[in-house]
Amino acid sequence: MKNYLLRCCLTLCAALAAAGAPAAELQPGDPAPDFALPGSDGKTHKLSDHLGKEAVVIAWFPKAKTPGCTLECKSMRENGDALRKLEVAYYTASCDKPELNKEFAEQLQVDYPILSDPEKTVAAAYGVSDGKIPFAKRWTIYIGKDGKVLAIDKEVKTKTHGADVAAKLKELGVPEK
Repeated sequence: MKNYLLRCCLTLCAALAAAGAPAAELQPGDPAPDFALPGSDGKTHKLSDHLGKEAVVIAWFPKAKTPGCTLECKSMRENGDALRKLEVAYYTASCDKPELNKEFAEQLQVDYPILSDPEKTVAAAYGVSDGKIPFAKRWTIYIGKDGKVLAIDKEVKTKTHGADVAAKLKELGVPEK
């Protein structure tokens, strides 16, 4: 009976810890959590589709159609030529609904998918949402083609972000196509 109660207690404690414990913050070298998120282009985009082929950038932003997020997404579009020269798939992402991000993408005429995570599960796995606020932090995650986090930019400059991303990818050794 004593062993049974001990096992029950340990099982319950582990379940409570897993349910309520925040995930450890991602660090360079950590495996990036896989994702499957709808894009503004109507497709589902997955990290696993890029593994072994190219690096991946996810530029999280707080809220579609707001001034800073508009500047950031425009900067990514304006620097698309430099980004497309590199072996990278790049996205912006928010916790907005897919319909809003589709409108936003069309309004800005972006040439890359804006990903949506309204349930905030991927955002939580990447550490950009803690569930206490209704939006993602403005962080950019750089992932190598091996699926490991290369870098995390927590000091995004919205106006120059596209150029900054291209420069960071080169600094990280992401090759040209």
